[in-house]
Amino acid sequence: MFSKVAGLSRRVKILLMLFCDTILLPAALWSSIALRIGSWDPDVSSYQWLFFVIPFVTVPIFIRIGLYRAVIRYLNDKIIYTVFYGVTLSVLVIAMVVVMGRATALPRSSILIYWLIAFAYIAASRFFARALIMKLERIQDFRQPVAIYGAGRAGMQTAVALMSGMEFRPVAFFDDNEDLQGTNVAGMRVYHPKDALDIMAKKKCRQLLIAMPSATRSRKREIIEQFEGKNLILKTLPGMGELVDGRVHVEDIREVGVEDLLGRDPVPAYGDLMSSCIRDRGVLVTGAGGSIGSELCRQIALNSPRLLILFEQSEYALYKIEQEILKLYPHLKIQAVLGDVLNKSHLHKVMQEFKVNTVYHAAAYKHVPLVESNIVSGIRNNVIGTWNAAAVSIESKVESFVLVSTDKAVRPTNIMGASKRLAELVLQAIAKNDPVSTKFTMVRFGNVLGSSGSVVPLFKEQIRAGGPITVTHPEVTRFFMTIPEAAQLVLQAGAMGRGGDVFVLDMGEPVKITDLARKMVELSGLEVRDPRTGIGDISIEYVGLRPGEKLYEELLIGEKVERTYHPRILRAVEGMIEPVLLFSKLERMMKACDEENVPLVMSYLRELVQEYNPTKDGQFK
Repeated sequence: MFSKVAGLSRRVKILLMLFCDTILLPAALWSSIALRIGSWDPDVSSYQWLFFVIPFVTVPIFIRIGLYRAVIRYLNDKIIYTVFYGVTLSVLVIAMVVVMGRATALPRSSILIYWLIAFAYIAASRFFARALIMKLERIQDFRQPVAIYGAGRAGMQTAVALMSGMEFRPVAFFDDNEDLQGTNVAGMRVYHPKDALDIMAKKKCRQLLIAMPSATRSRKREIIEQFEGKNLILKTLPGMGELVDGRVHVEDIREVGVEDLLGRDPVPAYGDLMSSCIRDRGVLVTGAGGSIGSELCRQIALNSPRLLILFEQSEYALYKIEQEILKLYPHLKIQAVLGDVLNKSHLHKVMQEFKVNTVYHAAAYKHVPLVESNIVSGIRNNVIGTWNAAAVSIESKVESFVLVSTDKAVRPTNIMGASKRLAELVLQAIAKNDPVSTKFTMVRFGNVLGSSGSVVPLFKEQIRAGGPITVTHPEVTRFFMTIPEAAQLVLQAGAMGRGGDVFVLDMGEPVKITDLARKMVELSGLEVRDPRTGIGDISIEYVGLRPGEKLYEELLIGEKVERTYHPRILRAVEGMIEPVLLFSKLERMMKACDEENVPLVMSYLRELVQEYNPTKDGQFK
């Protein structure tokens, strides 16, 4: 029977509520008279016509104020005000009818009592109907149960959004606030977090949503670690600043990622540093479609450049970032340029035509094994491409040139790292060689979470496929930073350069890749398979270090480092090569690249990057 009622059309349900009100309103009048007289059988014969008039007077008022437009399933406290307003208007009209109808036998005080009872009956009928519908839905609901950590404004919005969806069914709240514990929010009980596992087991719930967008990253990390390894699927909301219009929507919900565990609370960006090389300037980003390049474009767009030039070799990557920037910043002037940094004449034309003031050079080949097996292409792109971009910047009187470098440039063991170190040496030599108007700066940092080619998306794919997760070595470690934090620090470091500076970003503590793999499995609600017993869902296999790969990365070549006034940006004091010697050998290296003479190219690379110590199959030569 109840399922048939729940399946009725909205029009029929409204008619049912009208019928109920038609019964409840006369019942409220009879109750008020009975209470006033003190008898369960009052004599109402002289004004019984009033029992028929009341619904015909009151129901149109309820219709007018929108009482029947409310969806019973999603009622909230606002319905009380609507009922109060409607009943009050009804009482005023009925009082006039009583006076005009000369119902002298009706006790006048019973009208006041009727006001209170009618309000109680009508309001209670709505909440009773909501409770009945929710009870019925819980019995027949096939949606996935989910508990919510955080019973504040965001948690309540999340619960309401989920209730109206078809995928999740909220079953409980958990909150640290003792004042909220034991209360009901959006029709659900708020429990102490220490009882979370027991409550969730009782409600057969394996998903926990952390609805605390304004909490610090360290606080979120504490909550995640509390439930880590408990065979739960953890979900979260983005930060409050990332929520569209500050409100929570179902599409904002995402699975807890490793960045929520490894990421730090960011240091607020220094506004003067962020905008000094960007505001009202023509800014060009090479490699604009890459992980770092695209985030640089997003951060630059926030700081009001005169023109943002997206320079990218990949057609699809360029189209994607262009469409995103156009959507997010429709009034910003942008220019998408399909080009290659190895095409010097095209690069020169672009810088001259668009009057570029600032260049962020993020274009590079960064995938270690691929560059290791494509030596000439890697060196051409990473070294010659940087040299081209720097030379054209000087010719075009660009004010600031920032190279995005890598921790793999420090005592490199692979071609990619050595080529990036040589690119740094090229810029240092240019800055020293002649007084130029262009200020050259290099910014060096480690891995960014979720970048193309990093282990994070690879591990996610392997977990989705049921494993195994492949790790190169049990002891391998890496530095990690979120892409937005890295991009912000690059922009700020670029503004601090005096010419030829190498800045190093404070990456925090290195992370063991094995621990990263384990955390990602546990965050997916799965267990790492024990190799001895075979118990668990996803196995971790060690496949050995790849050619050119280190067990650990470093950020400094020497020991000399200077602090800057930004707590996460350091200035490295490092050696360089005399410009005359460097450029003469670079010319010969370029010729060897043109001839595809790999042994000669490698010879020049070893000569110019003296710290380069190549490895083979993970072992130092």
